[in-house]
Amino acid sequence: MKDITYYIYHIPGKKIGVTTNLKSRVEDQQGYGPGEYEILARRHDISEAAKYEAMYQRMYGYPVDIVPYDKLNCNKNKLNMNINITEQTTTFPCPVNKLKGQLMDNIGMTWETDHGVFFINEYSIKWIMSNVKTSMFNKQRSYIYNKAFARFYDNHQTHAYPSNGVDQYDGKTLHGGLSPEKVPECCDEYNPCICKSQFDLIREWADERGLYENGDTKTQALKLVEEVGETCRAILKEDFDEVIDGIGDCVVVLTNLAELQGVSIEACIDAAYQEIKNRKGKMVNGTYKKD
Repeated sequence: MKDITYYIYHIPGKKIGVTTNLKSRVEDQQGYGPGEYEILARRHDISEAAKYEAMYQRMYGYPVDIVPYDKLNCNKNKLNMNINITEQTTTFPCPVNKLKGQLMDNIGMTWETDHGVFFINEYSIKWIMSNVKTSMFNKQRSYIYNKAFARFYDNHQTHAYPSNGVDQYDGKTLHGGLSPEKVPECCDEYNPCICKSQFDLIREWADERGLYENGDTKTQALKLVEEVGETCRAILKEDFDEVIDGIGDCVVVLTNLAELQGVSIEACIDAAYQEIKNRKGKMVNGTYKKD
């Protein structure tokens, strides 16, 4: 019997993945020609391929897949719900009012998209039901946007809890949001560690109060100036408690300002860091000045 070859491939700037058929998966399905991707490694063992994929994802700075390649249900022939996956959307074979039951029946199901690996558990079901839309082509079908779903994972997924019980990431999510309760003990391959970050709690608080529906960026920008002023006053008065409160208030306003602008605060922070991480300069009068 011929060994199966698992290719760990890299689409620069997009993703690192695993496939047994480069032409079908990378070229036909994703539309990248032979010169637009590279093969990083070849393995004949699916578990080794999964480990290499995760290793290269870390090395190249990509998010590590929540469910390893060798644990995907689609690689075990266990997909129970006939979903349709495109680059933009995942479409479910039922209307919105029937979807939750279908999802509950398929907890543990995983599927791969161009934006990453998705899975169904109690946390992702809540997100899906809050964001699902009825198909304009068939009222008996419903869909979600893959990019938005991927953002949910980016903002919520904590690093896998290590077997030695030491959480070296201190409860932070992959994109740096702080989890209020560290990493839960109930994590397993079908219920990975998804905790709400403090940014998510802020967004929920604001959404429940109608800020996103009725607010606007100009008002939030003015609110930010007000909070910065109060923080500065607290610093001048050397009022430690008020400084903490002021900084926190600024973060709350910035989180809501970003959301009203149509981006996440995490994306803004990451964009700023990417801009400054290699910046050269020096300290001048207590301020870092770039060269």
